[in-house]
Amino acid sequence: MIKRLRIVALWPMALLLVVVAANSNEPYLVHLRGAGQVVLLVVSAGVPILLLRCGAWREGRVASRILLLLWCMPLIAFVAAQTSFAWRKYEVLTSDAAVARLLGAHFVVGYAAPEEAAVLAERGLIGGVYVTRHNASGRTAAELKAEIAALQARRAGAGLPRLIVTADQEGGIVAHLSPPLPHEDALSSLADLAPERRRREAGAVGRRQGAALADVGVTLNLAPVLDLRPDRQHIRFDFNTLIGQRAIASDPAVVSEIATSYIHGLAASGVGAAVKHFPGLGRVTADTHHFAAQLQTPVAELAASDWRPFREVLKETQAVLMVGHVKLEALDPERPASHSKAVLDGLIRQSWNYNGIIITDDLVMGAIYGGDVCKAVVEALNGGADLLLVAYDGAQFYRIFGCARRALEQGRLDFAALARSEERLRRWYLSEAD
Repeated sequence: MIKRLRIVALWPMALLLVVVAANSNEPYLVHLRGAGQVVLLVVSAGVPILLLRCGAWREGRVASRILLLLWCMPLIAFVAAQTSFAWRKYEVLTSDAAVARLLGAHFVVGYAAPEEAAVLAERGLIGGVYVTRHNASGRTAAELKAEIAALQARRAGAGLPRLIVTADQEGGIVAHLSPPLPHEDALSSLADLAPERRRREAGAVGRRQGAALADVGVTLNLAPVLDLRPDRQHIRFDFNTLIGQRAIASDPAVVSEIATSYIHGLAASGVGAAVKHFPGLGRVTADTHHFAAQLQTPVAELAASDWRPFREVLKETQAVLMVGHVKLEALDPERPASHSKAVLDGLIRQSWNYNGIIITDDLVMGAIYGGDVCKAVVEALNGGADLLLVAYDGAQFYRIFGCARRALEQGRLDFAALARSEERLRRWYLSEAD
């Protein structure tokens, strides 16, 4: 009976391993890489050998032979997945220098191995890097600073503009570089203070946070959050967005006031800010890290409330605008705002007359990566986005850059849009250097 149960269990285990092996380079399995992939490889090779030694093929039974063949599939699927990834990487790394620099300036990428990031940086395949918990974990600020400085040195050696170095250091529950950097309370902790005091305190937080970030080499903080705080504190299946805990306040005036002072504080320390997540997540009931999300509120209502902080802060500061992966139904029900020309160009560029830098939220999020990511990349670049963020799993950069390169080769990229973006980036680099 026990032997029979073991044999029965081998069938679903084999099917599960086939799926895991075939998707071993996908974002949801990022924690499987390294030691996990070694275990997968050992099991995928070891079980078929064990079945052979137990006579699975000699028995002559059809079921036993099918089981043996099924257990050969995980190894085949794993090798195929790794080969496909290696080929994508090779294609990107051997890109023509002119193509690399034309497209690479638009990508900000997370990384696990500093040497790999350095290669991308010196070849012009990226315009910036994203540093986060796994880059800082178990390290001192001095060690992180040395790593970023080494990346910048490789970049300078190639005669390219300095890398944009980004981080998520909002304070509160999102402070990905703490430790080793000092931890700050969320800006929402200032919302109930008297106006003059909250402005003063917000500026002080920005200066402290900016000084710590600048010291290690971070140039752009992906903060503050300008989404209005929702009435509800918890949304089912919201595992990562958690806007109820990250938003500054529900009052647009208070959000604008605190955010503006905070950004001026960052700027005083030499660090830029990226306000997020336009068109706003306060009314959204899905976590875009994993699911598609819609914003069905009329534009007039949004303009009078949710968008006030964005417009006011952008007017008073030099902040970058991060656009999220929410479908703004009133303007474009077909695609998320992050790659909607109606939103990026029609609303933000034309109606608002905003000519600053637009960065997308992480493209390695379910709302984008779970669909047609190549379409999203092309539409974002053509629509008016300047920087495309590939943060959570930097290895997906090779796939995403490949999308842009193929579109370029096929004549599907708008050169006029790219030229306008290059000019915006040039002006921004100059202003950041002043």
